[in-house]
Amino acid sequence: MTLWDMLLIGAGGFAAGAVNSMAGGGTFFSFPALLAVGLPPVVANASNSVALWPASLSGAWAYRKELARYRRYLLPMGLASFIGGAAGGLLLLQAGDARFSALIPWLLAFATGLFAFSPQLSKALRQMRPAPQTQAGSSMGTGSPVGWGVQLLVSIYGGFFGAGMGILMMASLAIGGHEDVQHINALKNILSAVIYSVTVVTFIVAGAVSWPHTAIMLVTASLGGYWGARIARNIQGPWLRRLVIAVGCALTVYYFYKTLA
Repeated sequence: MTLWDMLLIGAGGFAAGAVNSMAGGGTFFSFPALLAVGLPPVVANASNSVALWPASLSGAWAYRKELARYRRYLLPMGLASFIGGAAGGLLLLQAGDARFSALIPWLLAFATGLFAFSPQLSKALRQMRPAPQTQAGSSMGTGSPVGWGVQLLVSIYGGFFGAGMGILMMASLAIGGHEDVQHINALKNILSAVIYSVTVVTFIVAGAVSWPHTAIMLVTASLGGYWGARIARNIQGPWLRRLVIAVGCALTVYYFYKTLA
């Protein structure tokens, strides 16, 4: 690994940590950086998941008070996240580099579209929410079979790739009847932490992680997350969103060209 590789990985990790703490979409910076230094696609995705894993745990811990009232609900949803995350990670390992490389531009396009149209998606979801009495039952109880199934599908996607998973999960939770944004974010954080944790274990056991690259990105992503949290109030959200969308679009075009060329 050259000095340039270390600088590129470090910059990608720092940007990912900062952007995730302010708006989300950090994978658009960290995953391509690992590909750019020559890591195979599956190893790059696995290493990226491990590098960003601590941030998911800290996010879940920050919402521990809000989550206390959802203990019964979290048991089945956590199980769906565990099973889906493991299945997605195993699917990634089974797909291999060639198949995953062919999917990269499509996955990036999907994640970029989700991120770009998330405000419109949220607005549409507000009109789909069930009546208040159903909300109370779904949020404080054990949830519904449909909600469990949707969470399982979201978790499989998260274990396989991950970019845009948070948006998908917030959408599914809103459809399930949750209305309070802070509670939705709290549930999203803890369920994402479950998915990341099981996929990280899967990737480590399978030997799919490049530890020298991961160690650099883990440190710089943590620094970026701290820096991003400190300056988040000084950056206007719309401009940051536009930057992430622009990067996502550019990467999508680049990987489509690279795949089809």
